[in-house]
Amino acid sequence: MATWPGALRSRRSGTRVAVWLTTLAAVLSLATGVANITVGVGAGPLAGFVPDVVQETAGFTGTVTGFLLLLGARGLRRRLRAGWYVAVVLLPLTAVQGVVQGSLFSLPLVVLSLLSIPAVALNRGRFDRSLSVSNTQSAAILALAGSLTYGTVGAFALREEFEEGAIETLLDALYYAVVTATTVGYGDIAPVTQRARLFGVSVVVFGAASFAVALGSVLGPAIEARLARALGTMTDTDYDLFEDHVLVLGHGDLTEPLLESLGEEHQTLVVVADTDNAARLRDRGVDVLVGDPSDDEDLLQAGVERARAVVAATERDERDAFAILTARELAPEVRIVAAATAQENVEKLRRAGADDVISPAVIGGQRLGRSALDDGTDNGQG
Repeated sequence: MATWPGALRSRRSGTRVAVWLTTLAAVLSLATGVANITVGVGAGPLAGFVPDVVQETAGFTGTVTGFLLLLGARGLRRRLRAGWYVAVVLLPLTAVQGVVQGSLFSLPLVVLSLLSIPAVALNRGRFDRSLSVSNTQSAAILALAGSLTYGTVGAFALREEFEEGAIETLLDALYYAVVTATTVGYGDIAPVTQRARLFGVSVVVFGAASFAVALGSVLGPAIEARLARALGTMTDTDYDLFEDHVLVLGHGDLTEPLLESLGEEHQTLVVVADTDNAARLRDRGVDVLVGDPSDDEDLLQAGVERARAVVAATERDERDAFAILTARELAPEVRIVAAATAQENVEKLRRAGADDVISPAVIGGQRLGRSALDDGTDNGQG
């Protein structure tokens, strides 16, 4: 336990390494995929052993894998468990694709992917947040998947009623379903019977509707959040205007007296992860940022580098330690005060970077002792 702050720093460093390695692997996968598509098949040491069509396919799929891996890296940055699963699945795939591409451009991708796998796997415990998906978003995604399945299976079943040779495989059927549902319609696959034409009409109607609903439900909240933040309507305060403020990380019974003592004389911003708690604070006129008190982006948005002081009071010492480490790294000069729930963690929180650590249990015990020995004239106010 004596090395707890050091262990926390090591875990944070391991998390950052995993995120950066995954991001670099994603960028390299995109770059090598594009290079193999534009330049052509490679001339690497394995080029003679891999058929050209396989190399070309690996180049195309490498760009798709790189894009998906970028999304996974974004999830890792937010410490999402879903991002960890994406990285664990795709990193070995990028290494295999790099080998199959048979190009000299692919060698760094193979090496970096192999280095990233243990870095991500060993830090599994740090990526413990669940991905929050609303019922509307789940239904929209299922509708989209259902419409594409309907279009693919139906087109393959009716392949004899399209132009000869237009649909021969399930991949051809999926291609038809996608270009029809998205209303792109290249015209290279055309129905020749009334039943096939009616089927095409149904794919257009159901597919276009499901695409529109899925995009609206999945991207809509993100776009609304961006616009609201830009217009200053997400909260009552534009976070960018906060300066020389007191940044309170966490909220609970311990921070209630703090907020009351600060009052309106000091600009205060509270960072909490629970949306219900944030709503209650906003109703009381308290400025709130919904986010993780130990997340770099959330603390930067809260203006930690412009803060007068930071108070870490999440009511869990381990979370406080992570929050202190993050705040100290982002703002080396800011004053950080922490509240330790356990007396034995006071020195550990100091070593994590807090300038001052207060133990409510110790202070309460001292006050109880003085009150017990008092003659009654103090009335508990001393």
